[in-house]
Amino acid sequence: MGTRFMKSRLLKAILLGVLTGIVGLAVSLFDFSRNMEENIGLGLLFTLRGVRQAPSDVVVVSIDKASSEHLNVPDNPDKWPRSLHARVVDTLAAQGATVVSFDVHFIEPRSPEDDILFVRAVRKAGNVVLAEPLTAREVPSGDAEGSQASEHSIVKIIKPFAPLAQSAVATAPFVLPRIPFKVNQYWTFQTGAGDSPTFPVVAFQLFTKRVYGEFVRLLETVSPHQSGKLPRDAEAAIQANGIVRLIRDIRDIFESEPSLAGSMLKALERRDPPSSIDEKRKRLLTSLITLYGGSNRWYANYYGPPRTITTIPYYRALQLGERADGGTIDMKGKAVFVGLSEKLLAERKDSFYTVFSQANGVFIGGVEIAATAFANMLEDSPVKPVGFYVHILILVAGGILVGMLCRMSASVVVSAAGVVGLGAVYFVNAAYQFNASGTWYPIVIPLFVQAPLGYFGAVVWNYVETNKERQHIRKALAYYVPDEVVDQLAKNILDMKQGGQTVYGACLFADVAGYTTLSEKLDPQQLRDLMHKYFEATFEPIKKHGGLVVNLKGDSFLAIWKAARAEAGLRRQACLAALDVAKAVHQFNRSIENLNLPTRVGVHSGQIFLGNIGAGDHYEYGPTGDTVNTASRMDGLNKYLGTEILISGEVIDQLDGFLTREVGTFRLKGKAQPIVAYELLCRMEESDEKQQRACATFIEAFSAFRRQSWDEAKEKFHQSIEYSGQDGPPQFYIKLCEQYKTNPPEEPWEGVVPLEEK
Repeated sequence: MGTRFMKSRLLKAILLGVLTGIVGLAVSLFDFSRNMEENIGLGLLFTLRGVRQAPSDVVVVSIDKASSEHLNVPDNPDKWPRSLHARVVDTLAAQGATVVSFDVHFIEPRSPEDDILFVRAVRKAGNVVLAEPLTAREVPSGDAEGSQASEHSIVKIIKPFAPLAQSAVATAPFVLPRIPFKVNQYWTFQTGAGDSPTFPVVAFQLFTKRVYGEFVRLLETVSPHQSGKLPRDAEAAIQANGIVRLIRDIRDIFESEPSLAGSMLKALERRDPPSSIDEKRKRLLTSLITLYGGSNRWYANYYGPPRTITTIPYYRALQLGERADGGTIDMKGKAVFVGLSEKLLAERKDSFYTVFSQANGVFIGGVEIAATAFANMLEDSPVKPVGFYVHILILVAGGILVGMLCRMSASVVVSAAGVVGLGAVYFVNAAYQFNASGTWYPIVIPLFVQAPLGYFGAVVWNYVETNKERQHIRKALAYYVPDEVVDQLAKNILDMKQGGQTVYGACLFADVAGYTTLSEKLDPQQLRDLMHKYFEATFEPIKKHGGLVVNLKGDSFLAIWKAARAEAGLRRQACLAALDVAKAVHQFNRSIENLNLPTRVGVHSGQIFLGNIGAGDHYEYGPTGDTVNTASRMDGLNKYLGTEILISGEVIDQLDGFLTREVGTFRLKGKAQPIVAYELLCRMEESDEKQQRACATFIEAFSAFRRQSWDEAKEKFHQSIEYSGQDGPPQFYIKLCEQYKTNPPEEPWEGVVPLEEK
């Protein structure tokens, strides 16, 4: 039994776990859950990790308010004279910057003199990348008149004004969502704009130009036919077709052969001898391969709040090289990003909402996000969500583990502690992996969906099962005790020992005459089946008339009707039940062959104590008191009088509608006070003239018996028998008259008949 229970519990635990896993997996497919993972889960991991060191190869030149004040130009950078930009390009080129990227839009020409200076400086530097804004226009479409129309978005790239665009080494877009959307991702290749490389990618390709030859040779070792599509010299390729065309060609090669990136990385690791390439160049090659072999969108691995990446004000950039020490920052070999960058408020047009945006409204500039994207490429350190199959494994296996833990736990406290402990271990590991390698494990679904779902699912399931068990127990108890007692025990088991009440009640006691002889004739199984049918027949009238069977032993049972005070209606119901029990027994006896279960019934009323009686580990519910004992004695009196139903004078008092006859006053064994007994014959409307005449004659005979006129009484009792046939009470009194005629009762005699046996 224990093994079966444990197997059942284990199967249910596995089922709950599987359901928890499936629900978690299903929820993770919806956009809102992915948004929560990005905004809550990823944000929490960044918060716990805090600020990390940005690579020194990336520098931001900030167009900010301080520079506006120093240079005495407007706060709006669009109105700055472009001669300033020419100066900053010349300065950065002179300082040895590898690539300079402007996150500033130069769409229209302005002052001719300033524009010419800027164009010349950009052409001379030969390493300037300019940002391209994108515009989107929604256009309706429909197949035919009356057809349902839809809208399509046409994305248009706006290049800087022609002379400037032609002088730059490249122009490229870099679009980010505006507030209130949080910038968690960026495009490496701009979807919707022909998969154009974004300007951080262009800047990175220029920055890694020195390893381009090794990149092509590495490609040749794993795929010679693909390497033939690329020029051997990067400078010549850029001069001929431009850096953007080169990037697209490389991207097309990697898209046409998805396994290429993995093969190249393996070949790079196997490179012999290892010293043939220094570690820095190897990292650049690895990052370049990962960039082209990766997806179009990357998750930004922010280094911290605004200006975490090395930042110098624009006016200070103009001063580089003017001081004897060469300035505070060495620009040689650096990738420089120029754009609006300060502790911006959300109202500024180039401010963006990120995981490090502050509660006081301070946001980050777009140029810093571009620099962050470049730094992520350089270090090959973007936030890396776990793979698709690992993601599924985490949700399904985690859900199964949580569900099983909660379902198998002995209590809700243990379940809660287990879920919290398991969640803490998972979260600590997720935080460690994020800090160590930028690997992003799902947080929201496992911890805030599956953990509560598994816990509360187990609680609800346990509650339903427990409630179901309780209902089964209540149903089982209801066979033995009243519903109100079941309710009482359900509330407080201590009531079993302490509960009880004194009430007014009518007690009906019934048993089978000749049960001992019957039990000798049948085997135990047959006897049980017979008595089961018998009790079904006799209990029905009790229930019909509002009674409650409270005790059942062998062939006898005790039923009660209770009320707070004496009620005639209660006694009437008991009498009606007694008559219907007799009818049910007669019908039952006719339904079985060669067997007869004559039944005797005794009814008495009075005060009873109703409650649990017992000790130790065994209690029984039922009534106790003299009323119960007297009802049992009344039942036993039937045996001497040959009657079927006897009721006491207390029961019949002020009741009408029944045909009864007084059959005597008896002092029952063990009782000091005599009791008046009446035979309950039938309902008055069911009686006939013969029964009524027999009762009248019996009353006359009984009156003579009381007067000690033994001969007259005997004669009248014989007449009563002639009217009623085989009648027990007249025969009992005829014998008693003969006995008293020989041995008269002691004087004074009040008509009380003593019985020495039960």
